[in-house]
Amino acid sequence: MKIVPAILADNREDFFMRLRQAESFADYVQIDVMDGSFVPSRSFSAETLNNTTTSLDFEVHLMVIDPYVLMENVHNRRLKKVIFHFESRVKHFDFIDQMKERGIAAGLAIKPETKTREFREVAEKVDTLLFLTVDPGRYGSSFKPEVLGKIEEARHIFRDKTIAVDGGVSLANLKSFVKLGVDYVCIGSRIFLTGNPEENYRAFLGALAQMKSHGVRT
Repeated sequence: MKIVPAILADNREDFFMRLRQAESFADYVQIDVMDGSFVPSRSFSAETLNNTTTSLDFEVHLMVIDPYVLMENVHNRRLKKVIFHFESRVKHFDFIDQMKERGIAAGLAIKPETKTREFREVAEKVDTLLFLTVDPGRYGSSFKPEVLGKIEEARHIFRDKTIAVDGGVSLANLKSFVKLGVDYVCIGSRIFLTGNPEENYRAFLGALAQMKSHGVRT
């Protein structure tokens, strides 16, 4: 399982600070983009992503009502994957096709309350399923353990998909995601908001290494 730093910021200064911090210890990050409508918070503009020069490859997690409008204005050679919300106002299959035509992988984000039967058809068309285990849009939101059952169900149904988790991941619950067969977890506040981000990131890597040494498949 991989640890992916998640960068959530409501202004350019915090965004670039966290991006530069991540460059010193990671090779891939998730960047959250928020419109202030789909979620309460608003992030920096799409133009900021276009003007971003970084050594990191990245994916964007679009917490926006209209992914079409935003992605029309985003062009960055380091962008490898776009994860959009099933619950957003978008023609799912058309948007997936548009991203793939641009050479960008498509992923589907799922809110905690959304049932598997609702997104199952769309899920067949994407590379990645990103399960939100918190209410999206804020660092430090409360973890929702009821999502674990949905992740387990998805792992059995979508055996060829990359399964990811975003929100509320901690050293205390990391093993739960490993056991469920999650491919990567996105971690924001527990990396960037307290202490040293690199040390926090390496603590998660150390926890995975310790599990592996005890025979837990990671």
